[in-house]
Amino acid sequence: MKYDYLIVGAGLFGAVFAHEAHKKGKKCLVIDKREHLAGNIYTEKIDDIDVHKYGAHIFHTSDKRIWQYVNQFAEFNNYINSPVAIYGDELYNLPFNMNTFSKMWGIKTPAEAKAVIERQIAELNIGEPKNLEEQALKLAGKDVYEKLVKGYTQKQWGRECKELPAFIIKRLPLRFTYDNNYFNDRYQGIPVEGYTKMIENMLKGIEVKLSVDYFDIKNQIDADKIIYTGMIDRFFDYKLGVLEYRSVRFETEKLDMENYQGNAVVNYTSADVPYTRIIEHKHFNFGKQPVTIISREYSSEWKKGDEPYYPVNNEKNDSLYRQYEELAKNEKNVLFGGRLGQYKYYDMDKVIAAALEMCDNEL
Repeated sequence: MKYDYLIVGAGLFGAVFAHEAHKKGKKCLVIDKREHLAGNIYTEKIDDIDVHKYGAHIFHTSDKRIWQYVNQFAEFNNYINSPVAIYGDELYNLPFNMNTFSKMWGIKTPAEAKAVIERQIAELNIGEPKNLEEQALKLAGKDVYEKLVKGYTQKQWGRECKELPAFIIKRLPLRFTYDNNYFNDRYQGIPVEGYTKMIENMLKGIEVKLSVDYFDIKNQIDADKIIYTGMIDRFFDYKLGVLEYRSVRFETEKLDMENYQGNAVVNYTSADVPYTRIIEHKHFNFGKQPVTIISREYSSEWKKGDEPYYPVNNEKNDSLYRQYEELAKNEKNVLFGGRLGQYKYYDMDKVIAAALEMCDNEL
């Protein structure tokens, strides 16, 4: 069969493009090597709980157009992301705010909190930060860095903070209000029926084939153009070298109790705890089920065969990506999009915006 577009990847980018192309009367085929839709935002129903199979995904945006766009496909709840952090036997609110500082130093006012942070920064006397550790210390002082940044960041990146470039932490959001809302965005929530249902609604009326690897069938499908959302270096058979990613491993278990940790997201910030955080999925949708499901997240170095989660955007990798980008420009009938196709860490709203921009240019 002849198609206008072969869309490689049934995640958010691919689904948005397919939906818009289908609306314009284009014949589309969407394929995905996984056995399910929705890519990394896939939610699986277990014991009536929507389990975020590939880690917590909270939709947030300040772009009213994007918010209205997703609300075509799903009803969103009013979930507000308010994670907590555990360091040893101490518990702190995130993001770093007056609740955090009050617990840490026994102070009450913004002026007192600012004075403590400014004094700690001055005592360190750091000039131009040479690495992530110096950057974080210069932004937040010693206590916040040691208890809430250092161990978590080292686990997340698999490297000492002194070995990481300063630009990874360009800023640390220090809020001098008693507000635990992690995001500043105007719109926030999670689909009541889960993200998988949202993607199903986007792809209504469009042909989809799952458990199909593009590289196994690329010469068997007749399509005018390809929208490719997989790894850009894999597309070119790694001929310029392999881009680095971080991967995440999950240990998920069902517990015979109603409530395990009292919050959807709890970060473990000390280096001696091997996982970065525990997700209790039912709290994303205010669940009242008699059981609960938790997932421990372990960050790891990506290797071929693993699921790539986020790019390691340092000088070496960004330089290699630019070379692949030049190769991509010469592919007349292939457009590259999404987190893996553009080697870029995207929030969900930015993925949708980028996909809609491609639609505007292409359709």
